[in-house]
Amino acid sequence: MAKAPAKKSAKKAAKKAAKTTAKKAVTAAKKAAAKAPAKKAAKKATASKAKKEKNISGYGMGGVDVVMSVDQVAKEAASIAANAPDLKKLKKLANDDSFLVIDNLCAGYGKMQILHDFTMHVKKGQSLCLIGPNGAGKSTVLHSIFGFTNIFSGKISVEGRDVTALTSSQKLAQAGIAYILQDKSVFPGMTVEENLLMGGFLKDKPAEAKEAAERVFEKYTRLADRRDKPAGVLSGGERRLLEISRALVMNPDVLLVDEPSIGLEPRFIDMVFEILHDLQHVDGKTIVMVEQNAKKGLEFADLGYVLVSGETAMADKGDDLLKNPDVGRLFLGG
Repeated sequence: MAKAPAKKSAKKAAKKAAKTTAKKAVTAAKKAAAKAPAKKAAKKATASKAKKEKNISGYGMGGVDVVMSVDQVAKEAASIAANAPDLKKLKKLANDDSFLVIDNLCAGYGKMQILHDFTMHVKKGQSLCLIGPNGAGKSTVLHSIFGFTNIFSGKISVEGRDVTALTSSQKLAQAGIAYILQDKSVFPGMTVEENLLMGGFLKDKPAEAKEAAERVFEKYTRLADRRDKPAGVLSGGERRLLEISRALVMNPDVLLVDEPSIGLEPRFIDMVFEILHDLQHVDGKTIVMVEQNAKKGLEFADLGYVLVSGETAMADKGDDLLKNPDVGRLFLGG
């Protein structure tokens, strides 16, 4: 009978201990909640300080205090358009010996006008790189030359011949203008050789395309070694080489190159620009390119045009634009 009171006493003590523990837990939780805002504020202040101390990179090189938005770049680029180059300077940059000429071109898509009285002069065997903010009309220039846009007014000529109204096929076959698209334009299920032969579809005879493909294989053994392989197994750099080589089957005088470095590893980017350098300086091709890596494009090209809102804001030698502080600040990362 003595066990009942003891049992009741132990139960009472356990209940009291549990109540005390719960009370302590609530108190601890309240203290932690009170400290949380102060801790959060301290952490935010530390992060803010670190952000101020650290330079944020701009367009892939150099350091700037604040990353510029696309709209801000476009707005500041427009401010430099007040000193846009005149026709005399554009002709002088082409050594007064223009081969490819765009004269006061107004062009766009559907009823939307993108280019506004755009003018360009390039000498035979020269290279030109178009740079500028997104939406400036860079790719539209290439599209217009090759016949992918609506031409509202103006003129495009090659070696004095008006080619404005020619279709894309006519420009490739008759005017010697080839357009090298951006990445992923090969046919992955077809062999390397079959892809090359597709580049000669406008040849009068299949044998002529075959001969042209063989000349490409002689020039680029990397492709020759893979002639029977599906194009889908090629590396990124090899696919870009195939895209360029396919355009060469028609033996064009003018190469329109759209974003040659896009999607490539650095080692393949160098390889592609070496190929383009060889095509210009050994084979005498005239090259007009749009390149997302403005620094790389201007280092390669003889000339550079800065486009803003479908007009030429600046034009100069590639090396001189690289040294221009406005170009450096807006497009090269400082």
